[in-house]
Amino acid sequence: MTQHPHDPAHAPDEREASDTSDRLYTPEELHAYGGRIAPLAPPAPPAPPAPSAPPRRPDPLSDPLTDPLPGQVAAPPAPPVIQLPRSPAPFAPPPAPGAGPPGPPPAAPPSAPPGAPTSAPTAAPAPEPPAPAAAAAAAVVPAPQPEGEVRRFMTATDFLDRRDNELENGPATWGWRGKVRRWSGGLVQPKMGPKELEFEGHRSAIQRDFDGPRTIAFINPKGGAAKTTGVLAAGYTFGTVRGGGVVAWDNNETRGTLGIRGTRSNHRNTTRELLEDLERFSDVYQSRIGDLGAFVRSQGDAHFDVLASDERPDVTGTIRAEDFGAVHTLLERFYRVILVDTGNNMRAENWLAAAEAADLLVITSTVREDTGYSGLWMLDALQDAGMQNLKYKAVTVLSDPSAQVDSKLAHDLVQVYEQRTRAVYRVPYDPALVSGSVVPYAQLSETTKMSWLRACAGMAAAL
Repeated sequence: MTQHPHDPAHAPDEREASDTSDRLYTPEELHAYGGRIAPLAPPAPPAPPAPSAPPRRPDPLSDPLTDPLPGQVAAPPAPPVIQLPRSPAPFAPPPAPGAGPPGPPPAAPPSAPPGAPTSAPTAAPAPEPPAPAAAAAAAVVPAPQPEGEVRRFMTATDFLDRRDNELENGPATWGWRGKVRRWSGGLVQPKMGPKELEFEGHRSAIQRDFDGPRTIAFINPKGGAAKTTGVLAAGYTFGTVRGGGVVAWDNNETRGTLGIRGTRSNHRNTTRELLEDLERFSDVYQSRIGDLGAFVRSQGDAHFDVLASDERPDVTGTIRAEDFGAVHTLLERFYRVILVDTGNNMRAENWLAAAEAADLLVITSTVREDTGYSGLWMLDALQDAGMQNLKYKAVTVLSDPSAQVDSKLAHDLVQVYEQRTRAVYRVPYDPALVSGSVVPYAQLSETTKMSWLRACAGMAAAL
């Protein structure tokens, strides 16, 4: 028989198939030999190939010496185990139109033991499903931004506010801490002690901004209750700490003493003259704060002004409620803090008008039973007249009239005024105020200054 070793149309016979010579077989002959080997078991249905994998083809470079001979079946060597990387979400092809929901992936068949018959190519094992935590992480999707809502970022003003809140006080200047800083030439800078920190806190409270002018009325219907000295001390404290914008006004219906206790001026104009010339300030576009210099008296280094009450003995008449309103409106245009010294007549129109217009009432009293009783009687009368929230609208300044006071009486007055007002501030006795003349601000003791600093900080916090 003529052999056609290179003709794929002629299949080799049994003799040719059993030829074991050393010649090389062509791929066509190897394919013919493989087709004549009958499988001993029905082939398993092939697993569907992956969408992206090309169809499996015979390897043309296989070695014929390792292939099984005709009539023999040899178990192929076990394929190496390939560890596939876990993926958070295995890819699955989209279902065909009209097909049902996709079922679970088919399980990979077990590996054949050695000597088992050859079957169809085994499909690659399907990747394991992701762990629940990985699946949950893959399923987390950021929530969509609500429509119309704008995310707010830190503005330039927010940045400055944060920086201002983070500012710390400087090194200590008081006591042994300040001495250490000075002796070391600034190399050692201890922080402020408790008293110096309290001092800076009171100053910050007094320097706070208000959203408009504020009026504080000092009231007690009894003479000698330290109303005038209290107004001047408060004017000195507010003026020096805030840097100006403060006026002390003597709202006595006839004649008061604020102009006498304050620093003198080169003019003698008072509230009466201001009322007579009030029309010059009616034009808000033409009137100036400098024009008030002809009526108020500057207190120099104390950085506040004094508007005195009527001092002429030949003038009759009193300051009425409408007069108070006109002057008060004018002062609100040019000053931020208005301190009102009132008279002793609670039934006077300007007294009642001042109590009604005040943002804060300061009940002044000395550690005496008569002045303490007078202040409490006044609170009872105001409450009976219908004035509400006196507990939150009033503070008390209790002054020592002498170096030695009755401690039991002082304790009782503090206790009863704490029940009637929001706070009570004690002011010590100061010899610089005994003479009754012009208040020497520079000669006030440090204890007096600190006491009024604490009291004015409480007033500013209440505004």
